[in-house]
This record gives sequence, structure tokens and C-alpha cells, in this order.
Amino acid sequence: MHLQHNPEIVAFIDRLAETGSNYRMEEMESLYTEDLGFLVLTPEGAIARFSKDEMFAEFRSRRDAGEKPLSTAKKVLHIEEHGDEATAVLYRQMGDRASPAFYELRLRRVGGEWRVAGETVLPWPDLATVKSFLPPREK
Repeated sequence: MHLQHNPEIVAFIDRLAETGSNYRMEEMESLYTEDLGFLVLTPEGAIARFSKDEMFAEFRSRRDAGEKPLSTAKKVLHIEEHGDEATAVLYRQMGDRASPAFYELRLRRVGGEWRVAGETVLPWPDLATVKSFLPPREK
């Protein structure tokens, strides 16, 4: 079954990836809410939370250091909309030396425009080893 995603949200995700991957900080400002929560699973198994300012500082530092643009490669796996809020799940890999990741984007419509209110980034699983999140039934 092939689901058709809202083209407005898909276009926003495309713009988001293009803008962030090229470190266009001024344009990025308008794509995120001020209360952004950026969550990342650490190698220790904890969740690190970064604010908009902290996340932007990393991107700004990369831009100022002359880092080459990140890859815009992504695949939208799922989008759910609930009024002025939406959740998008993506496969994303930002470069050959970056691990592929599972992204959950929490979107909010502000003034008629979609913005990212939150992101969660987790390692992309080895699909050959993925099992159900529930154990098999015993009865």
C-alpha cells in the first residue's frame, strides 16, 4: 500500500534538508520554532537534549570552518497530520562518514507555515536483525 504524503509537508522537508545541509543560517531561523527540542541518542544510551541555539551553534561553526555541505539524502517514511501539528519519520544520512539515522520531525504550523518544533535522531537499525517490539505471543 502506497500512502500519498501531503505535498506541502514534503516540500517543507525538502527545503529543510537543503537549507540545513548548506548551512544557510538566516533561512534556517525561519524553519524552526523558538522552543525547539533536539533529542539525540548518545553512545552511552542516554538522550541528549539540545536547544535551538545549541543546534544552530554547531551548524554555524561548521559553516564558519568551511565544512563542505552535508548530503540532502533522505527518504520520507511516514507523515501523520493532526490539525496544525504533524509528525514525519525519515531515513536520513548526512554524508559518507555519517551513520544513517532515523529522524522523527515534530512539526507545527505557525502563521500558516510549517516549522520544526522538535527532532529526535536515533541510529538506523540493521533491518536484518529487527524483531517485533512485542515478544511473540505464548498463547
